[in-house]
Amino acid sequence: MSNNTNSNFFRQEVDAAVDALLLQQVILYPTDTVWGLGCDAEVPPAVEKVYKIKNRPAEKGFIVLVADEAMFAKYAAVVPPNLTELLAAQERPTTYIVQGSRHLAPNLLAPDGTVGLRVTLQDEFTQKVVRRLGHGLVSTSANISGEPTAAIYSEISPAVVRAADYVVSWRQNDETRAQPSRIVRVLPDGGLEVLRD
Repeated sequence: MSNNTNSNFFRQEVDAAVDALLLQQVILYPTDTVWGLGCDAEVPPAVEKVYKIKNRPAEKGFIVLVADEAMFAKYAAVVPPNLTELLAAQERPTTYIVQGSRHLAPNLLAPDGTVGLRVTLQDEFTQKVVRRLGHGLVSTSANISGEPTAAIYSEISPAVVRAADYVVSWRQNDETRAQPSRIVRVLPDGGLEVLRD
């Protein structure tokens, strides 16, 4: 595939994913870590559909991908004072557990009001989708709760593929395996507690 064909394909896939999200649909897409199910983080019925597809307990919140610090600040009730430095020092995708703001769909939040936010620095596809959408993008592994995480497209259960409203074609043949993100809780003093490394 030539570079020009490849870049047209990339643009078409970004457009199609954003169109589906604007219709409040659930997409199956490659994230900056593993394959994920996602929807607009501000639309409760779409979030509810993701819970149903995964058969996930409602008390387990989801991660939200954001494009930049400004979007992070929109969805965090309190922004870590050193966020710029944290992102600059980040060597792999890192999810920050913070108190969620009123801009998020309420059913996204964990029972304690927290949400996981991750700035998509390393992945061009998710970065473009989130920027075009203008809202946070729910990101949860593309599997039924309790089943193994699908690192590559071929590992996704056919039932999950069928349940998504739109399946992104970009990177379906990519066999590269990425680790799930690091997860850290932001403490009241701005310090970090590592929950998953």
